[in-house]
Amino acid sequence: MNSGSGAVLRYGDGIAEESAATSSDPEMASWIKIQDSLKKRLITGDDFDWTPPRSNPPSTAAEHTSEPPEEEVEGSGAEQLRYVGGFDVSYSKEDPSMACGILVVLDLRNLQVVYEDFCIVDLRVPYVPGFLAFREAPIILQLLEKMKKSDIRLYPQLHHVDGLTLSGVRQLLQAEENNDRDYITLSGYSGCTWGVAMRSSAGAMKPIFISVGHRISLETAVKIVKLTCKYRMPEPIRQADIRSRAHLRKQD
Repeated sequence: MNSGSGAVLRYGDGIAEESAATSSDPEMASWIKIQDSLKKRLITGDDFDWTPPRSNPPSTAAEHTSEPPEEEVEGSGAEQLRYVGGFDVSYSKEDPSMACGILVVLDLRNLQVVYEDFCIVDLRVPYVPGFLAFREAPIILQLLEKMKKSDIRLYPQLHHVDGLTLSGVRQLLQAEENNDRDYITLSGYSGCTWGVAMRSSAGAMKPIFISVGHRISLETAVKIVKLTCKYRMPEPIRQADIRSRAHLRKQD
């Protein structure tokens, strides 16, 4: 494993965020302006030069081999999706201003972590509901830029992010959380489907929530999430969460 911009897949597990802090009115106005600009640039369809895998990752026995299996032969000649990134930020219980941002990259063919990098940061940007990206995005951008310079060979073709692309999707999907169905879609008045609540593993009591991402359709996003779920959470997010918390424990 190595330590040291693809499409963005948005995933959310419905866990409540920390208590909100306040931010200045001029800063909020600036954030809203940036959000409005980014919404206009959001691409909700597939826009990438790789092809999604056609089958599930290898069995558990194959996961422990030193070398991943050979790539499937694609008749189209297009590069197949192989490296998937996961990003997470965990916060210190002792000092809420101290956080650990982490980037992990998994080989989709065996769901093994092939790259990991993290940074411990002192956050000065407050948490404001609906504006979490302004607090955490600079951390992932720093880690991604560092990776481009150190190990571009493993640079992720797609990123898993814990959070939903479109505001309001989480709340509407959570309203269906106690539904006994395994797969629920959320559609708007226009007929467009914006999100999915899905039980990702057999016997899962709580669903996970998936929305359209940037440059990836909901259909493809759901397919990738299914391919990466060994447990309830997608493995890139699960590994990022586990490892960021472990790094923080060493700091406390």
